[in-house]
Amino acid sequence: MSNYRYGTQSDAYQAENDIVPRNMEKEAKLGLANNPLAEQGSHNDADDLLAAMGYKSELVRSRSTLQVAFMSFVLASVPYGLATTFYYPIVGGGPTNIIWGWVAVSLIILCVAASLGEITSVYPTSGGVYYQTFMIAPPSYRKIASWICGWCFVVGNISITLSVQFATALFFVACVNVYESAPGVGVLEGKPYQVYLIFLGITLICNAVSALGNRYLPLLDTFAIFWTFGGVIAIIVCVLAIAKNGRHSAHYVFTEFDPSNSGWVPGWSFCVGLLHAAYATSSTGMIVSMCEEVRQPATQVPKAMVATVALNTICGLVFMIPLVFILPDQASLAALLSAQPVPTIIKDAVGSSGGAIGLLVPLLVLGLLCGIGCTTAASRATWAFARDGAIPGYKWWRVVNPKLDVPLNAMMLSMVIQLALGLIYFGAAAAFNAFSGVGVICLTLSYAAPILVSVLTGRKHVKGGNFHLGKFGLFCNIVALGWSALATPLFCMPTTRVVTAATTNYASVVLAAVIMVSTIWYFVWGKKNYEGPPTHEDAILEARRASVVTH
Repeated sequence: MSNYRYGTQSDAYQAENDIVPRNMEKEAKLGLANNPLAEQGSHNDADDLLAAMGYKSELVRSRSTLQVAFMSFVLASVPYGLATTFYYPIVGGGPTNIIWGWVAVSLIILCVAASLGEITSVYPTSGGVYYQTFMIAPPSYRKIASWICGWCFVVGNISITLSVQFATALFFVACVNVYESAPGVGVLEGKPYQVYLIFLGITLICNAVSALGNRYLPLLDTFAIFWTFGGVIAIIVCVLAIAKNGRHSAHYVFTEFDPSNSGWVPGWSFCVGLLHAAYATSSTGMIVSMCEEVRQPATQVPKAMVATVALNTICGLVFMIPLVFILPDQASLAALLSAQPVPTIIKDAVGSSGGAIGLLVPLLVLGLLCGIGCTTAASRATWAFARDGAIPGYKWWRVVNPKLDVPLNAMMLSMVIQLALGLIYFGAAAAFNAFSGVGVICLTLSYAAPILVSVLTGRKHVKGGNFHLGKFGLFCNIVALGWSALATPLFCMPTTRVVTAATTNYASVVLAAVIMVSTIWYFVWGKKNYEGPPTHEDAILEARRASVVTH
């Protein structure tokens, strides 16, 4: 890989002679070379800007604005994400926690998306938030700031991908157990080895599809949109129409709050239950890692992030409100050993195991699609960080497979880490809490880093961006930083006040391990050798100006 990350501004322009702005051979295979819809001039603009940033364009820019939005929607997969974590707001407080918690977090995440969109419109690269942190931060602390942000971003991507695969495995077991061998006894025992084998199969499938079917992923994302809405419509129509055990009143749905199942004081119980909404929206900034496969990343990615959060908010309400109308007794749902109440809720509503499994299949398929999207994004984040030499063995992980057009080595590294961490489940059934908690915390912290630096430096870097929000941008920044300060301790907390070895939240332990490993690696190697991303500020500014003139 040709990388001139230690060069000067003139080196950057000299290196452009060795960089082909568009990979014509790959684009021809994808049918993009002669496609009038491919926005070929935009390819050159984006690649010129990437070259000015000090990077060689190695991935095909095959995604349009709509396709970026579709992938962002799939990364969140709101019905699936909410279904697999429904346990948390039920224990936290019930209907009020489910609905109003979702609305509150969605509005906060809208501010996070807008804040990241502003910065991404200036620095659109797969390095994402860690690259942005480096470029915005003053020279005195830009290395350590980008190092911390980058490790949080990569760990967050891998942890969220792991939690998605693991949640799908747990949800699959709960779905199968709508069939019972005896009252209250499912047909699949769900022993740790069974859950792990299902998780292993799901992880291998997601990595195989992401690696071997890269050119078809935009089509898969498009399919996922129609599949999601079709599945959600089927669920809400059936559960409301049949409602075998009756329906609650609107007063119950929108005002009922019972924190007794958690044991926490009401306010804190409500906050702990927000993991449900935070988990489903945590992928908001992961789409930034796809910037080098997007035709006009400076405008397309910010728009996609913000628009998707708005769409997800509506989709989440449409999915959850009908479920709350037919919600069984909260205490019985909180007591489920599977911690997966949605299969029980749907079966209770339709009164049939066969009917329930038919309505659950769309959510299971969506779980696979979400896993594929997260696998893809996590591989790009790992590859981008390795490209700048920040990961042990980075020379292996920064290689792009020319035949598959994917960073295959980085993808395999991410997969191996996930499979290794999944073994924690054999020792603690609460492992999923740790995976999801760490994923949310690390991604939230990584999003906060460039936003915080931007605010501290007077937001001067975003003023010339294509997505500048003016004074409203500062408001969004403050909201995003406030959320980050709350989310970090919040999602290290156990769901219930009475804690045992099986119910504790190990997120703090995993987070401490991440901090320790990254810190040791920085002082052993990074402090002396890590130079951070290439810095060609003047070249970047000139390339951005040229892009504005062109359009």
